[in-house]
Amino acid sequence: MQKAKLVDVASLAKVSNSTVSQYLNGRFDYMSKETQQRIRAAIKELDYTPNPTARNLKGKKTRMVGVIVRDITGFDTCRTIRGVDDFCRKHQYNAQIFSTDFDPEVEAQALEALYQMRVDGIIIASSGKNNALIADYMEKGMPVVHFQLEHDGSEQNIVLSDYRQAAFDATEYLIQLGHRRICFMTQTFENVKSRKERYTGYIDALAKHNVPFCGSLIQYWHRETGFEQAPKTILQSDNPPTAFFTQHLAITTELLAHLNQEGIVIPDDVSLIGFDDIPMTEFFKVPVTVVKQEPYVIGKEAAGLLLDMIDNKDRHSQKLMIACSITERQSCRGI
Repeated sequence: MQKAKLVDVASLAKVSNSTVSQYLNGRFDYMSKETQQRIRAAIKELDYTPNPTARNLKGKKTRMVGVIVRDITGFDTCRTIRGVDDFCRKHQYNAQIFSTDFDPEVEAQALEALYQMRVDGIIIASSGKNNALIADYMEKGMPVVHFQLEHDGSEQNIVLSDYRQAAFDATEYLIQLGHRRICFMTQTFENVKSRKERYTGYIDALAKHNVPFCGSLIQYWHRETGFEQAPKTILQSDNPPTAFFTQHLAITTELLAHLNQEGIVIPDDVSLIGFDDIPMTEFFKVPVTVVKQEPYVIGKEAAGLLLDMIDNKDRHSQKLMIACSITERQSCRGI
């Protein structure tokens, strides 16, 4: 059977050759979703592989890996990418970076573009919405390593912070300062295992120290709409928290902005510990105590795991847990 060409894809999808080329290179800015879907369907139907990378079909490596992140500007994400890139360059690989801006459709496009480029493997901070697509590429022989978030536990090779132990340590730190009303500020976690691990660590620490659990102290934040209940309102309740424990840098920064706007003083009015370090926190009036992850280490470990998978297709799946630490600053006080 004759191998499909780019012109065949263009003909079947009813688009120009240049549009197919743009799609294959991940340039979707001026392309409608309907056009993308037609090209994607044509590529799948024809089992098209770009000519420049056909050499990979003969068993040769491209010496390229793909890295898909949710927000390339994120403080920890930048460090993770640096860890990946440093490790890859040391081993004569190049990293191709894609940022999804938390959009599962953009993530799917990035996965497809990297597969068409025939990268040797992919490192991804997944949305959890493209599991079938990832599984399909893995079935076809594409090594994939996940990092940052574990969604349903099906991720076969993954590098994570030890979220449960870190949340336990942070909660215990507050309890040892005398806090018993600790507000756990989180995104919804029912369908994201990594977020639930943080919640479990919080609950474990309360139980160890015989601190009663209170459902009203679990407060939710959404990326699009912010806090479900205003922090000021929480602090004005009949039995308010004496400390906030935030589970994401974006939650911490929005909480700080809200408290500052309302004239609520940290740590005089309420203590605060946040998950993830904060850029230039040393210049804050009150530097924030944080759970510090090791994103650079995670990046290096993810790259190392991926390159090992590339060289050894039959290796067993692996889950690596990287320890976190607490960086004490001035945002928590004893009561």
